[in-house]
Amino acid sequence: MHDIHLHYIEKGSGKPLILLHGNGEDSRYFKHQIRFFSRSRRVLAVDTRGHGKTKRGTKPFTIRQFAEDLAVFLKEKGIHKADIIGFSDGGNIAIIFAIRFPEKVENLILNGANLYPAGMKLWAVFPVWMEYGLLSLVTRFCGRGKRRQELLRLMIKDPYIRPSDLRKIRSRTLVIVGTHDMIRDRHSRFMADQIPGATFVCLKGDHFLAAKRPQIFNWVVKRFLEEETFFSVEKR
Repeated sequence: MHDIHLHYIEKGSGKPLILLHGNGEDSRYFKHQIRFFSRSRRVLAVDTRGHGKTKRGTKPFTIRQFAEDLAVFLKEKGIHKADIIGFSDGGNIAIIFAIRFPEKVENLILNGANLYPAGMKLWAVFPVWMEYGLLSLVTRFCGRGKRRQELLRLMIKDPYIRPSDLRKIRSRTLVIVGTHDMIRDRHSRFMADQIPGATFVCLKGDHFLAAKRPQIFNWVVKRFLEEETFFSVEKR
């Protein structure tokens, strides 16, 4: 029996579009996308395990478990196939999900995802390592900081996806990043190269494109979902 039920925001009707937020966030991160895409789609923005209003539960706090949670969620909602937008850790969940359940994903949008911690720039990952190490010492003597430690662990111990596994993805895929993203540019391009037929788009901005530049982000994603032609790289 599954130990939790994912909390979610649902709006609109039509073809399902699943939104997966990043580390330490919740479904509200996608407020601009919910408003925009629900005009023509059935949008479901979920809170992943231990985030937002979804309980932590007793199962492992890992990207792979989050992907399993998503599979259960889609079954509960009667959704056999959907498009997915995954941001940061949500993108990592989406990758694992598309690898394990290729028949359930039609279009896949990966925003600021990574295969392993080395895919992040040093300035982004180094403070995470430092804080995680400190909390590892603190939590030996008391329970404080355990939740924060679990969140940080997702960034430095997960998901470790083999590049060869990306070739198992069968969905149309868009890899979208910012010019000043916390993910290394060559890492994002490498991911796009490994996914069959994937499109790579780079927009002016940082890691949080969907929140900070929603108009251009939504426009690019809409074009992709409508199967319009892309250039290999776009900067706007």
